[in-house]
Amino acid sequence: MFKKKPNIKPFSPLRSSERRRVADQIIADFKLEIPASQDKPESEQSTPAPTVSTLRNALLPDNTMSARFTTTAGPNLKQVSGTVYAGTHDGEDNRILWIKVEDRMYPTVYTLWRNPNIVPLLHTPSFVLEKLQGGADLMTPGLTRGPPFPTNATKGAVVAIASHENPTVPLAVGVCEIDVSSLQKARGEKGKAVHPVQWEGDEIWAWNPDGKAGRAAPNSLDGWAVTGADDSDLEEELGELSISDEEEGAGTHGQGVSLGGEQESAEERGPAGEEESAMQDEKPFDEVEVEDKELTTREIDDAFRKAFLYGLYHHKTTNKEPPHHGLVFPLTQSFVIANLVLPYLPAYTPAQASSLQIKKTSWKNVKKFIKTLDKELLVKSKDRSGGEIVIMDVDFDDQALLNFVPYRLPKKEAPSAGADRAGAAARTAASSDPGRDDSIGQKLTKVNLYKPKDKFAPLFEASGSSVKAAYVASEIRIIVTAYIESENLIASTNKRLVNLNPILANAVFDGQSPMDREVLAKGAVPRDALVERVLQGCANYWAILRGNESMDQVKPKSGAAPKVQIVLETRSGNKTVTKVSGVEAFYIKPNPLADELRTACAGSTSVGQLVGSSPKHPVMEIMVQGPQKDAVIKALEKRGISRQWVEIVDKTKGKKR
Repeated sequence: MFKKKPNIKPFSPLRSSERRRVADQIIADFKLEIPASQDKPESEQSTPAPTVSTLRNALLPDNTMSARFTTTAGPNLKQVSGTVYAGTHDGEDNRILWIKVEDRMYPTVYTLWRNPNIVPLLHTPSFVLEKLQGGADLMTPGLTRGPPFPTNATKGAVVAIASHENPTVPLAVGVCEIDVSSLQKARGEKGKAVHPVQWEGDEIWAWNPDGKAGRAAPNSLDGWAVTGADDSDLEEELGELSISDEEEGAGTHGQGVSLGGEQESAEERGPAGEEESAMQDEKPFDEVEVEDKELTTREIDDAFRKAFLYGLYHHKTTNKEPPHHGLVFPLTQSFVIANLVLPYLPAYTPAQASSLQIKKTSWKNVKKFIKTLDKELLVKSKDRSGGEIVIMDVDFDDQALLNFVPYRLPKKEAPSAGADRAGAAARTAASSDPGRDDSIGQKLTKVNLYKPKDKFAPLFEASGSSVKAAYVASEIRIIVTAYIESENLIASTNKRLVNLNPILANAVFDGQSPMDREVLAKGAVPRDALVERVLQGCANYWAILRGNESMDQVKPKSGAAPKVQIVLETRSGNKTVTKVSGVEAFYIKPNPLADELRTACAGSTSVGQLVGSSPKHPVMEIMVQGPQKDAVIKALEKRGISRQWVEIVDKTKGKKR
């Protein structure tokens, strides 16, 4: 459910009475056993041991806080909302411990690691568990160490899932889709067994108020009862398993991890299958020795350089059009790190993931990294105002790139916990760039463009212009004027009037509006009105130019030009909050902006995904406590935003301005 980052609202402390009520609800729902000493009369108890309080504190510590969240799940991206409970146990950092959806409580893996046996424990091979950690369902043939399975693993029950190889450490939490306890066998059966809700490596696991990466699972745990079938036949069974999964939200969701007893023959796979088999036999990738240890500075430098080469290699092999192979220059620091380095870092283990950060390289920041690549003549870079550096060109014929051999990368389609930890480290690496907030002091130019429709082709042909291109308004005016002069349509009595010919009458004026009917009746139209009518008949496009960029360096986008939206609304009766969204289109990073507003406004801020925005291209929303419209506008102006590009909606007064 939490493969995508949920929108979590600000946390608030949980009152003691509410904490006890929620803890007692958990004890009742999960039928947790209260120690027998509580049932004895007070006269028989030697000391008044607070066992119920101890159990409550183990489930929900004293410092527990709660917050509402929203996210999307399922193939139709159905909106899901609920409550998360976060707290701190002794010696540990603040983590989300419980999730409540539709009045049902789900423990996270952090709670399972401290409270053994509060839910039934199921097992599956480790390579299947990696698929579950990508959001796939656990299919019935994937169950191991049974039958018999736990008696309370019935349909609808909340269960924990651990790997067969490390059976005492739960790494996922899910809900039984069938009555697992009644299964007489798992091998050869069909259908979904468990739908995962939360797992090590998802966004709930990664949440921390201080931005720390998610905590790695322990090597082993005491207290989890591990029973089930002998391992003697496991190796034989694993040899016959095949995996097929669909990611959450794609196509037919819920097919999950499918484990079948028969392998496809090469004949059934066809040419594609034969090619895949051949590739596996040839082993085209460099073998990477995976050792869970901290990397040296030299190894980290080498990993970043190889990752950059891999990024260029990918663009060169997937886009055959020279000379730039799909790259649009100049390349900013953030683009280089996010698209040409981070996806290709060889982070296979937690230790490697935590090591692969730009601040742990010998360069310490992205700017020096790019300058090193420039000295090697692999790229051509240029310094910009504000301390930023951009890549102006890449030598795709450099010997280092020609001799590059790709290596195995952490799987993207079903990221394991290690891969997700690598992602968390990657995000930390990007945020540690001392380029800080490179949007401060930037110069932005918003360009409104118009792409003519095919019916206007005769107007544009007169000046040799194409209807396939997009133009600014002044260029449209010049093109229309050139057509008027070529056809000698200027009225003799008034040079501001244009006589209509059949092309103008049919292509520009459709006769549906009163103005059109009046123009057609008179047979003439003012030149300005003609140009305006042509602009109205064109498709709208826009582009945001940064710094010294020109139109040939950016790709225009369709639709109306975006605006930054500032919304003031009332919460909790009389508290006003200010929400800011839409800054990404203007090259502004939401998190650094939120940090500045937190200081400037002397209040709390948070960043979350805007409700309703696309999961593939999320729009982030910054929330600031208090009516902080002026402070937000001031911060935006520092980043090149004109006041005309800002839309303010004041819901506290019920009006829009």
